[in-house]
Amino acid sequence: MSQAQSLQTKLQKGGLIDVSAHTQQQVLEAAQAAEMTAFVVNCDRARSRSAVLRAIAKAVDFPEFFGSNLDALYDCLCDTVQDHKNGLFLWFDHLHSGDPALAADSEAILAVCADAADFAANNDSRFAYGVVHAGKHPDPEPVNEPVPYAGSNAE
Repeated sequence: MSQAQSLQTKLQKGGLIDVSAHTQQQVLEAAQAAEMTAFVVNCDRARSRSAVLRAIAKAVDFPEFFGSNLDALYDCLCDTVQDHKNGLFLWFDHLHSGDPALAADSEAILAVCADAADFAANNDSRFAYGVVHAGKHPDPEPVNEPVPYAGSNAE
């Protein structure tokens, strides 16, 4: 079985897919070939649970009344799965699960995704997701003292 066929089989099954051996484009093309709707969730700047939830809501275009909590995430994912006839795939790009401020929240968000994948499987649909984990966010750059402007009286 080719790598592309193997990937399509995993997409058909649903749930968490190990995407470490694939490029984003390869996975998105496989999802398209499986006639699944695919979204990329850019988590690179997210430093909190609410920021990751906003990134998901933005990528998937959740309704304005999205509650920005884990229960709302589950409800919206399940509704979105049912809205897409051939299933749904989410690519979590640069989820900073190695960041101490986000580690537990990342696990909780991915647990909700696993529950949504179970919901999809129990309702004759498909939901798959892949995660590109990133470590800790870089520390902020040290702040340099401001340079006085030319009209300053400082000596």
